[in-house]
Amino acid sequence: MGNDDVGAKIKSKGKLVVISAPSGTGKSTVIKEILRRRPEFAFSVSATTRPKRQHEQEGKDYFFLEKQKFEEMIENDEFFEWAEYVGNYYGTPIGPIMEHIDKGNTVLLDIEVQGACQVMNKAPYAITIFIVPPDTEELERRLRGRGTDNEEKLLARLERAKLEQTESHNYKHIVVNDAVARATEEILQIIERNEP
Repeated sequence: MGNDDVGAKIKSKGKLVVISAPSGTGKSTVIKEILRRRPEFAFSVSATTRPKRQHEQEGKDYFFLEKQKFEEMIENDEFFEWAEYVGNYYGTPIGPIMEHIDKGNTVLLDIEVQGACQVMNKAPYAITIFIVPPDTEELERRLRGRGTDNEEKLLARLERAKLEQTESHNYKHIVVNDAVARATEEILQIIERNEP
């Protein structure tokens, strides 16, 4: 499906919402709250070539593909975006998203900055939202509160967050996650204001 076809369908039928944020900003929590409040929204499931973990479900956590199949899909331009990371492919298939769009649904896409740029090129009518923390001190507090990283990794995450925030100008909307309920409400209002 060509970029013009994808863009035209999104403009006329449904809504594609791209949400990005630096690590520690609370993006996953906000997205869970959006889906809790609006269960009719669809959540985009990514594809990967990495092996399925014991607790994961096909089509819910990921679409698990053989490397050859993934490469065929790349060749046929069947991904909104894709990347190779640590020897495995990861990507966002266009097909399932367009099925929801054809039904007039709203689809949420949780994606990092580089992938979001690829999606924006294919779907210029997407509603793009970048979530930021209230300030750097709060981001550091949240990352430290996780207790999952040593000091070196934590500082690397903070540096990457600063770098990613420089890309926020590419998004149509910037939302401060100072409180999950408030940020969720703001995002829902953005989605509702943007008619397909």
